[in-house]
Amino acid sequence: MKIPALPILPRRDSSPAIPDNLGASAIEGGVARSEALKTLIEQQSFFKGLSAHHLQRLTESAMEIQYESGQSIFQEGSPANRFYLILEGRVVLESAVDERGIFQMATLGPGDYLGWSWLFPPYLLNLSARALEPTRTIFFYGTRLREQCERDHDLGYQLMLRIAEVVIHQLQVTQQRLKETIVTNNPSNG
Repeated sequence: MKIPALPILPRRDSSPAIPDNLGASAIEGGVARSEALKTLIEQQSFFKGLSAHHLQRLTESAMEIQYESGQSIFQEGSPANRFYLILEGRVVLESAVDERGIFQMATLGPGDYLGWSWLFPPYLLNLSARALEPTRTIFFYGTRLREQCERDHDLGYQLMLRIAEVVIHQLQVTQQRLKETIVTNNPSNG
C-alpha cells in the first residue's frame, strides 16, 4: 500500500475536527480508537519517557497500517514525509546499486523504527523498504510532526535523541555489512 504524500495544514487547536453529522456512537468509537492507539504508542520502548503531552501529539499524527508480504512500504528517492514503528512482521531495507541490482541493507522487526529521513533536509528517503511477511505498523505523519517539533523544541529534542540512536545503530549495521562484503569478495584482504 503506497501512502500518497498529503498536504499538511497547520492546526489551529489540538482537538480534531468532528463533522456535525456524526452521531454520539461514531464519536465515541473514534475516541476509543484514539485512546487505544495512544496506549499502543505509550507501550513502545522507542517512546518511553515522553510526557503525556508529547504522546498525545504523536497520537494525533498516527494511525495503524498493515502491509502484505512483498508489499512496498516506500521507495528510495521519494519524499520523506512519514515514518513507521514496526509492531509485527519483518521489513527489509534495500538500495539500488548501479548495475549490481538491489542490495539488502538490513532486516527490521517488531520495535524497530523505519524512515528517519523525515526529520532531515532534503527530506528524501535514502532507502526502499519492503514487507518480508505480513507486517503491522504505526504510521506517523512526519511532516506534521516536524512542524510540531518546530513549535515545541522539547518534543523535537526528544525525538532527535531517539532517532539519532537509530541512525547510529543503522550506521554500525551498514559498516559491518560493508566489511563482510569486502571480505567475501576479496578474502586475501581479510
